[in-house]
Amino acid sequence: MVEKIVISACAAALFLMWLKMRQLKRDIYTFTEQLEQCLDEMSSGKDIGHFSEYKDSLWEKIYEKLWDLERIWQRQNRKNGEEKQRIKELISDISHQTKTPLANIKMYLEILEREEGSQEKREEFLEKLKGQTEKLDFLLQSMVKMSRLETGIIEIHVREANLFTTLAGALAAIVPKAEQKQISLYVECPERLIVWHDRKWTEEAVFNLLDNAVKYTEPGGKIHVTASKQEFFTKISVKDTGKGIAVDRQAQIFGRFYREPEVHDAEGVGVGLYLARKILTMQKGYIEVVSENGKGADFQMYLPNEET
Repeated sequence: MVEKIVISACAAALFLMWLKMRQLKRDIYTFTEQLEQCLDEMSSGKDIGHFSEYKDSLWEKIYEKLWDLERIWQRQNRKNGEEKQRIKELISDISHQTKTPLANIKMYLEILEREEGSQEKREEFLEKLKGQTEKLDFLLQSMVKMSRLETGIIEIHVREANLFTTLAGALAAIVPKAEQKQISLYVECPERLIVWHDRKWTEEAVFNLLDNAVKYTEPGGKIHVTASKQEFFTKISVKDTGKGIAVDRQAQIFGRFYREPEVHDAEGVGVGLYLARKILTMQKGYIEVVSENGKGADFQMYLPNEET
């Protein structure tokens, strides 16, 4: 009797084991099919979606990881797509912006080749040729800086540095142009003002603002540069007595290659303000403008007081 009970118990145990093995086999098949289907959808670019079936199961844990991975891939794909679009736009911009000076250079060379006039006439065309060459050189240098900043080839290195020294470097570079137009420069900045910033690129940004101010300020005008430490940011202001900027255009002036309609004959290619904003943004700062038509412009740069 006892032997029969033992045999029955063993048979029941074996049957239960067989059922568990069968269920396990079925679960494994189901798991592999789901995993294969999920991977196929991911590889074909389909969205696998997000659902809450099979709570607390192995499949749910694996699925959550795959879902997270898909989000990462999608973000990276979007980033790559945006990067390709930026490069495409940059190439298009380079092509568009270089056409005019190159065409002018070619034209002046052709005129010089067939010019049989006076030496004075030749010198006039040589001067124009030199001007177009310098414009092309400036344009290409600006584009190199812009593309390096945009693609991360050049990194911003923020550290504690004397802001007075940074401003002095930018002002020294603009003095010759200001003197040519008899524009007065005024500076107010504490000599020991220490601010977190990249000295080289911040100097570049300030110079671009000063260059714009000199360019669009009438001879005999004034430019005031001030720097002051506020609660969260250090403010650098470049204020001129120039032509000013219409309110409805102030959102456009920081765009790449933007130039005011009235000043297309003036020197420049329209990347200075774009670069200045890019440099400030990469230092966790920002730039804004306060201006009205005919009342000058005040470009205000803000750098964080603490490392971010």
